[in-house]
Amino acid sequence: MRIALYQPDIPGNTGAILRLAACLGFTVDLIEPAGFDLSDRNLKRAGMDYLERAALVRHASWEAFERWSRGEGRRLLLFTTRAETHYTDFSYADGDILLFGRESVGAPACVHDAADARLLIPMQEGARSLNLAMSAAMAAGEALRQLR
Repeated sequence: MRIALYQPDIPGNTGAILRLAACLGFTVDLIEPAGFDLSDRNLKRAGMDYLERAALVRHASWEAFERWSRGEGRRLLLFTTRAETHYTDFSYADGDILLFGRESVGAPACVHDAADARLLIPMQEGARSLNLAMSAAMAAGEALRQLR
């Protein structure tokens, strides 16, 4: 399984996700441009010494990432507040890519259109969104629960 981050804005979230991925055996695909330099100290602080163990693949653009993922035959599962299927009601498969949009604005229409499924983490009425690293951890946990 993989976690893909579409143009992430917050280095601390990316660092926490890299740490999560290193501990769970996931690869992280970072779709550039990111809103920060990958040498950012906040990324390093959140990732701690796990950054050396994390499998990180950088993609120069959305187009490059989409071309690669389609060539690999992988499903793109977009986690978004604009979905109706609850993430716990979805059947995950080996090779899926758990895809997350930018913290500031989510994912653009082209990403929504390319997704094989759009999944929702339900929240209380009036809540806007969860922290990106929390969402990635919840999604990874559910996928692992189903597959292992």
